[in-house]
Amino acid sequence: MQKIFAAFMLVAATCASGPLWAATDPVIVPLMVTVPGGQFSMGSTANPTDGNYPASVPVHQVQVRTFKLSKYETTVKQFRQFVDATGYQMGTDCWKLAANDWGMEYGQLSWDSPANAATEYHPVMCVSWNDAHAYLEWLSKETGKHYRLPSEAEWEYAARARSNTRYPFGDNPAELCRFANTFEKSGKAAIAQLTGKTREAIPCDDHAELTTVVGMFKPNAFGLYDMLGNVGEFVEDCQHLTYENAPTDGRAWTEACAKFHGGAMAIHRGGNYNSGAAGASPTMRGHAGLDNRSSVGEGFRIAEDMDDDTNRAAGASQSLTDREFEAGLIKEQAAERAKQAKRAAPPRS
Repeated sequence: MQKIFAAFMLVAATCASGPLWAATDPVIVPLMVTVPGGQFSMGSTANPTDGNYPASVPVHQVQVRTFKLSKYETTVKQFRQFVDATGYQMGTDCWKLAANDWGMEYGQLSWDSPANAATEYHPVMCVSWNDAHAYLEWLSKETGKHYRLPSEAEWEYAARARSNTRYPFGDNPAELCRFANTFEKSGKAAIAQLTGKTREAIPCDDHAELTTVVGMFKPNAFGLYDMLGNVGEFVEDCQHLTYENAPTDGRAWTEACAKFHGGAMAIHRGGNYNSGAAGASPTMRGHAGLDNRSSVGEGFRIAEDMDDDTNRAAGASQSLTDREFEAGLIKEQAAERAKQAKRAAPPRS
């Protein structure tokens, strides 16, 4: 990864046509929530299974250490700062919804396309697991901290927030619209327009058509927003088709990885705006290639070890305060709610 980081920094130095980002500009440091450690039962026997895709069995006990997880999914604004600072090159192809037999296609679309980046406070997508790592290495270098992806166990523990029900708030999928942007009434209509396909939706309306501004829904008991829905979130672990022989100490499982059609795969969690009641679960697992980019779609959330506080001073002078970031977010959330209310209003006669 050091070589990858050096390579894209060289690209930035040699290919930039003008000033991109000055070292004196404040780095947007993610707002972090402390997730208290504990033991939990990881996995579920209730999820559907397919031999080619990762299953959530066997259920097993895992001990997770206290760690930090970003309050929100990584936003377009945060990722744009990284691209502007480094000249990071990503290409312009991405999976997107389409009117074909499969319902999606690989074509021209990027992380900052208007369809994906409706506002700077939408979650960034059309980013791969490798892109997420490049961003995290840059952010760590700029701040003097050690940011990383969460392990799969950390992610599920944080998403469940000490609950033992199907969802963190209970068992009724109709309650998802209070906590998550998923495939419900508004999403069903919007996605049908793009794909020409329809299917059963979650019986509620969250008023979001595709992705939406982060933090629009109620947080879970740990104070984390959008752990379910909006965009799926990459974790550090590579693919394993079951939890047989999985670590029980909360660390990422990166050995003896299972390939898919010969390619290395990473795990993503939480479902997305196109997920129904089964997919929008804290136990459901998904996979994607390390270079796979999708707007259907995967993004990421940031983790940090508790002992990283010792390095906090190195980047403190370049950090946007919590108040500055959230002030902008609150304005964008208000604007988004106004748009949703306008869409939901009955037409004038």
